[in-house]
Amino acid sequence: MRRKIGIISMILGAALILAALSLFLWNRLEDRQASVSVEEILPQVEAAIEEAAAKETENSGTGMYELSGSDSGDMTEAEIDGHNYIGYISIPALGLELPVMSSWSYEQLRIAPCRYYGSITTGDLVIAAHNYSRHFKNIQRLTAGDEVFFTDMDGTVTIYTVAEVETLTPESVEEMTNSDYALTLFTCTYGGQNRVTVRCNIMKEN
Repeated sequence: MRRKIGIISMILGAALILAALSLFLWNRLEDRQASVSVEEILPQVEAAIEEAAAKETENSGTGMYELSGSDSGDMTEAEIDGHNYIGYISIPALGLELPVMSSWSYEQLRIAPCRYYGSITTGDLVIAAHNYSRHFKNIQRLTAGDEVFFTDMDGTVTIYTVAEVETLTPESVEEMTNSDYALTLFTCTYGGQNRVTVRCNIMKEN
């Protein structure tokens, strides 16, 4: 009987190890795919911004990218590969430059960071991203005074400075969206138990 129990325990242990390994490999695959998506999309977002600026200057031509107002009418969007983008975010301290989608869903978060709430014009923009290495995995390393840049589809660059980094629970939606900060960035902690939240104040707009 003991031998039988021992064999069953070994089989269960091996199954658990295999499941953990499979999950690890799946996460690494998603991480890699997210990195590839960012590298492909970011140049297109930048090109759309440059084209819009040139189009406004020259006031001619149809243009390759279709720009439009967002659902709330406060930020310009560009449709790229079937998804709408509102610009891109740059975090020099982490060496990050990432396109930002206009709205969020779990599927879209696998591709790029997403607007979770608010906008630049209302001073309450909240951006969510997965904790992929090429997304927001290391935002907990940001410290007060670090700069964050957001370039919208009209080419306007808004500069923010990090005020604080805090941890919120998944249920803290009200605290996440209704704050006195002009920009909030957040991602899941490892295992998804909490949310690493970076609060930023506006510095200036170019």
